[in-house]
Amino acid sequence: MRKFLLSLAIAAAPSLSSAIEEPSYEVERRIGEVEVRRYAPYVVAEVIVNAPAEEAGSQAFPILAGYIFGKNKGSTKFAMTAPVTQAPAPMRLEMTAPVTQVAAPGGYRVQFVLPGEVTLDLAPEPDDARVQLREVPASTVAVIRYSGFWTQANYDEHLAELETALRTADVSWFGEPVLARYNPPFMPWFLRRNEIWLKLR
Repeated sequence: MRKFLLSLAIAAAPSLSSAIEEPSYEVERRIGEVEVRRYAPYVVAEVIVNAPAEEAGSQAFPILAGYIFGKNKGSTKFAMTAPVTQAPAPMRLEMTAPVTQVAAPGGYRVQFVLPGEVTLDLAPEPDDARVQLREVPASTVAVIRYSGFWTQANYDEHLAELETALRTADVSWFGEPVLARYNPPFMPWFLRRNEIWLKLR
């Protein structure tokens, strides 16, 4: 078993050694195992899928990958970046009188980060209407990093750890937690970089 795991690690080494672009940030401080980061604005391609958490990424990936691999006006191709983020979808507006907000039950917003030189004005229009482009404004987030499988149990365990650390430090947050995944599915579970982000006030 150890030899098998070692062979998987060696096979993954080339992808680990190549630099993958991430959104620019600075670490402002640490709270135990938690990093408090200040992110600069960045542009994403996103899609909302009506699927449970453990299936949302696999459903969204081919849609978003199509955009960055050339399914856009101008057939522009982009380099892969990290992370792919996932969070519960926001409530949508029903344009009736009176205007009401309706939650998308089980829906998730999945985002691909576009390269740093891409602005919202310069990003080509998607061919697929499900893909939306958006600039994520500058923000401060608390981040916990962990490895392992992309399971709900693993996510829940580390989200609870993150929230406990923030409460103990008397730090408040708002909004939905964001799951950030930095590796492809073929990456061995013990080498994966996963993060959960909470936006700070």
